[in-house]
Amino acid sequence: MYKHIVFDVDGTLINTEYAVLHSLQDTLKEVLNKTYEISELEFVLGITGEAAIKQFGIANITETVDLWNRYLNSYKNSVCIFDGIKDLLKKLSPDYKLGVVTSKTKAEFDEEVTHFGLNKYFGTIICADDTQLHKPNPEPLLKYIELAYAKNNETLYIGDSIYDMECAKSAGVDFAFAKWGNKRQNIEAKYTLINPADLLIDL
Repeated sequence: MYKHIVFDVDGTLINTEYAVLHSLQDTLKEVLNKTYEISELEFVLGITGEAAIKQFGIANITETVDLWNRYLNSYKNSVCIFDGIKDLLKKLSPDYKLGVVTSKTKAEFDEEVTHFGLNKYFGTIICADDTQLHKPNPEPLLKYIELAYAKNNETLYIGDSIYDMECAKSAGVDFAFAKWGNKRQNIEAKYTLINPADLLIDL
């Protein structure tokens, strides 16, 4: 049925939640002199850094995102690949074309993801720089479909956020919810995956 399996990054391939939220907390403390509870910041998971910062009414968006990235670097030791992801990619790669659609910029992807050695599995990688609109808009997935010569009904998108689900739905692509990366919510999906290996059962 599927020929293309496309992955989100944060909360799906790599566990960045602690680093993203705590570095944002540090950033907002410096910029706004206000301490937010981590639970108040969870809505940013899955959207671009610029979109997240805009929600706080901050004028200097680019400078603030840069500051956030500097704080993020101090938490890099907390970032890791989710258990089972490498094994899943190895098993999928002979039979499917694998790709990435992420809200990270290319620079962020290179800085935070490339060193994990996952790039070799992906034929097409769509970052925030590649489209004008971003998740939950369908444009990133539609760009993947265009560049990878894929078809909507032959593509499965795997992500952990409501933004991922809405992006897939609007693009006419089936969605699999990576619950291993988001245990707080239940998100509507064709497949709900408790662990990465569950995908092999559903395909």
